[in-house]
Amino acid sequence: MRHKKSSVPNRSFRVADQIQRDVAELIRELKDPRIGMVTLNSVDVSPDYAHAQVYFSVLVGDAAESEAALNESAGYLRNGLFKRLAIHTVPTLHFHFDRTTERAADLSALIAKANSVRAKE
Repeated sequence: MRHKKSSVPNRSFRVADQIQRDVAELIRELKDPRIGMVTLNSVDVSPDYAHAQVYFSVLVGDAAESEAALNESAGYLRNGLFKRLAIHTVPTLHFHFDRTTERAADLSALIAKANSVRAKE
């Protein structure tokens, strides 16, 4: 039975979502002190499932150090995924610091500042 083309993106989203949950659990098992309190924001999986871009933010810790440590641990994390995922190809993980939350906080601060200046006028 052939799958409809529209079901393929849904599978990709489900796989990305499962990878995000599993990698988040696996990261908690890492003992590397450079990895601060990280939150996985999103995962983008390539169409052939060979690569997964993992975007994270840091609550506590240094973003650059966390990114380096996560990328050094990518092979270990991928092996952990092999045991958890029921797919033929477990993607190579690539970690990227996601500045979206940082930018949102900066923007909120600018808006608050502008509103307080306007309120004083």
